[in-house]
Amino acid sequence: MSKMFQIVVLCLCMANVVSCAGQQKETPRSIIVYKTNEPITIDGLANESAWGKAEVSKDFIDIEGVKIPKYKTNMRMLWDETYLYFFAELEEPHVWATLKQRDTVIFYNNDFEIFIDPDGDTHNYYEFEMNALNTIWDLFIVKPYRENAPVVDSWDILGLKSAVHVKGTLNDASDTDTSWSVEVAMPWEVLKEGSGRNAIPEGDFWRINFSRVNWDFDLVDGKYFRKKDANGKYLPEYNWVWSPQGVINMHEPEHWGYAYFSSNIAGEKDHFTIPEDEQIRWMLYRYYRGQKKYRAEHGSWATSLEKLGLEPVLKDGTQLDLDMELHRMGWSIQVKSPFTGKTYSIVEDGKYQQVK
Repeated sequence: MSKMFQIVVLCLCMANVVSCAGQQKETPRSIIVYKTNEPITIDGLANESAWGKAEVSKDFIDIEGVKIPKYKTNMRMLWDETYLYFFAELEEPHVWATLKQRDTVIFYNNDFEIFIDPDGDTHNYYEFEMNALNTIWDLFIVKPYRENAPVVDSWDILGLKSAVHVKGTLNDASDTDTSWSVEVAMPWEVLKEGSGRNAIPEGDFWRINFSRVNWDFDLVDGKYFRKKDANGKYLPEYNWVWSPQGVINMHEPEHWGYAYFSSNIAGEKDHFTIPEDEQIRWMLYRYYRGQKKYRAEHGSWATSLEKLGLEPVLKDGTQLDLDMELHRMGWSIQVKSPFTGKTYSIVEDGKYQQVK
């Protein structure tokens, strides 16, 4: 990832943070990830019976959560003691890809992306992208781009397995394709490192989201290229996601979906409800965005919560008693859950955690 690319993304993300401060997002989506007791062959086909019994996601939607995408996308997940598995099918009448070098900017092609934040604090999360040539880009992101922090582009998912299957003909404009599907196996030994517990999250959830970038295209001598406007600028891409972000920015992990890792074998139904305490997480990120907006407008942090103009009331009408502490480096906001008695905090760089 070039330094200029990081700067551009950072500017875009900061603009989104300011514009949506205080905006109430819809409830993130959730999915149950069942266990598989049969081997999974990574070939892009999902022929194993476990895949047929896995929960299929809702259709992807536009990243802002409003528009219905032109082409359908669904994903599924499974797990065993060694890997976390992903399978997705992407409807597409023209399957094309050009990028062949690992860790290049894959979303300059049509791609499929996976984002994983194991402990849900929005820090130390993983990003994975792949195109129809099975070229991958894996990154470790210390903090979202809205905060000034390193992006570890050299980080690799050791032991990763991935494959693509095309229902049609790759890079052939003379025919109409049906879809392309991706299958990925990520080793737990790598994923656990950023989880905060160094354990497979059986009976627990991780924050995960998926994105599909799709471009309008031009054909030049039978080859595919991203479409440009009359001034020679690339037309904007489409961003289709599993759990809507509310803004055109995947790097707001607080909006990602909930993947619950069931102990049940695929085919043995389980149930998952997002815990009530998660409402507190969503509210504290509203205050985080409010503080970012206030500082952008006034040059300093708000010295009281009242100055942010936000009401500490959950969707169900529950009133929260928030406490903010200012310090030399920034601020922290704490609140005690009326549901569980646990205390949670968020600080100026967006890190969220349970403190007691």
